[in-house]
Amino acid sequence: MGIFTFFQNSQASEPLIVGAKAPQAAVFNQDGELVNLSDFYAKGVTLVYFYPKADTPGCTAEACSLRDAFVQLQTLGVQVVGVSTDSVADQKKFQHKYHLPFTLLADTEKKVTEAFGVPTTLGFASRQSFLIKNGTVIWRDLKASTKEQAADVLAVLRRPGAE
Repeated sequence: MGIFTFFQNSQASEPLIVGAKAPQAAVFNQDGELVNLSDFYAKGVTLVYFYPKADTPGCTAEACSLRDAFVQLQTLGVQVVGVSTDSVADQKKFQHKYHLPFTLLADTEKKVTEAFGVPTTLGFASRQSFLIKNGTVIWRDLKASTKEQAADVLAVLRRPGAE
């Protein structure tokens, strides 16, 4: 029963490819405000990163990696948006506890997760990241690093022709 339940609860989908149009979706942020991804895209390059569960070791390492490089990312015009299936309250606690200076989305209904084609297992999103520019996916990381996430994103943005 255990393995059957595991596969029964897994979502099989294909993540967005580079060159795909970035999905539009509206969900609540950590403050309980309804936000639309298109509002982020309109402001410039947007990193949308998915993580399984707030305040777990790997997810905390990834978020802190992005927090610690936030000024560098902002200098390059990047907005950071974290997405998990956690509740608004859990996202707020996570943001507050680790002083995360970016938006966290509470994708409890998996609207954003499904729109990006991010697989879920037992309700938790896989760790994946997407860079969006002018409403189009310009880079994706389907096995996003925890401690090196910011360095990976910065390396992509510093490549010739990335701006």
